[in-house]
Amino acid sequence: MKPIPDISVVGTDTGVGKTVVSLLLMQRLYARGYHPFYLKPFQTGCATPYDADSDAAFVYRHTAPLSRKDPGQSVVYCLPNPKAPYFAARDAGMTIHLEKVLQAMETRRSTHSPLIVEAAGGLLVPITERHTVLDLLSQTNCRPLLVARAGLGTINHTLLSIEALIKRKISPLGVILAQSDDCTDPLHLVKENMEAIHMFSGIQVAGVVPMLADYSAPPDKAYQALEALEFSAP
Repeated sequence: MKPIPDISVVGTDTGVGKTVVSLLLMQRLYARGYHPFYLKPFQTGCATPYDADSDAAFVYRHTAPLSRKDPGQSVVYCLPNPKAPYFAARDAGMTIHLEKVLQAMETRRSTHSPLIVEAAGGLLVPITERHTVLDLLSQTNCRPLLVARAGLGTINHTLLSIEALIKRKISPLGVILAQSDDCTDPLHLVKENMEAIHMFSGIQVAGVVPMLADYSAPPDKAYQALEALEFSAP
């Protein structure tokens, strides 16, 4: 099998569809014979990794090879308040240590490949008093896959996120747009968004992930954007 680099699923904002894209990646990689690991270093808005709003629980529930495994293994910090990790940790009387996250990644690499690491919110969300999501990403070997909304407003958010990555000399794996329940924008507008992102950044938008009715068995079209990505080393 072709080696695939570890992937960090990052977003232009919170609630843009990172968890759904992470799920699709896990499903597709298992189907291809890989042994991936889903890692959510910072889960906020949940008391435990097993809560209804837990991203890890969602991914495990809808990924057949993980359905009987413990989603708690995929969460490094679980914080009750739905805030940026730094503030959620402060509310809980905890301190986030980046070394703990990096060590968790290294441990998982010894038994799995690739890692699918889902970030918290956007790139400049604070995770400690001095570090953002982007700072953590800079310390890993993960290729960032940028997930953005498909609808109105995504051009600005996506281009700013790409600019932040390029400034750190981090090459994005690609961009994927994700549709949501509140996305009512016509198809021509979504295509114009894709055109503008490529025109001003040089980064190709791999495609659009549609809204899904069945997360456990998505239709083939749900994976088309992932298939268009070039899974290669930078």
